Amino acid sequence: MSAQKEIHQWLYNKIILLEKIEEDIEQWAANQGLPAKEWMQEIIESYGQPTEAVPLKKVTDKSNIHLWLYNTVQSTELRQAALITAILDEKPEFKDNIIEIFTKHGITAAREYKDVIPGSPEELYIILNDFVLEGMPDQRVNDILSGNENVIIWRTIKCLHKPFWDEVDGDVQHFHELREAWVKAFIETLKPEFVYERRPNGDHKIVRKQ
Repeated sequence: MSAQKEIHQWLYNKIILLEKIEEDIEQWAANQGLPAKEWMQEIIESYGQPTEAVPLKKVTDKSNIHLWLYNTVQSTELRQAALITAILDEKPEFKDNIIEIFTKHGITAAREYKDVIPGSPEELYIILNDFVLEGMPDQRVNDILSGNENVIIWRTIKCLHKPFWDEVDGDVQHFHELREAWVKAFIETLKPEFVYERRPNGDHKIVRKQ
């Protein structure tokens, strides 16, 4: 596989991870008696179909795969923001349940990780970015502020997610709390001797336990 195809597959894998969370949220909400299926029909009409994890070579517009992936990222982000917003507008008390879904997915991703287990905060940070969706590969959103064998601290310099939540009249703070739950579960399951923190100022830290 060429380097370019590897990057495309890398990004597509992250889209699929988000779609799996979307599916579980929809199913959970339906089980609580919410009209989640009807909401998703409307959301799909507005923002596009999920990929349903069809192999990348079968679903892409081969004439412009970059544009196809860009549009798919947009669609995935919008669907998830719209679904979570619909649920929380109806039942704000369900937020902890949605956080739990993200936590479970973070744990699962860590348990299914098959590569070399990282030994340093920097290696954990690199692996983390193989899982979390932050736009296209050429969109730089994080700055590493400091790091050593015990800790890495980085700052998100641009939030790519707020426009999606704004479009669906949602609160992007929900996204940040849900992402935090996923990342914390992933890091601390993959490498229990480290902890992840999202600081009040929005900076992020992976630190070795004392």
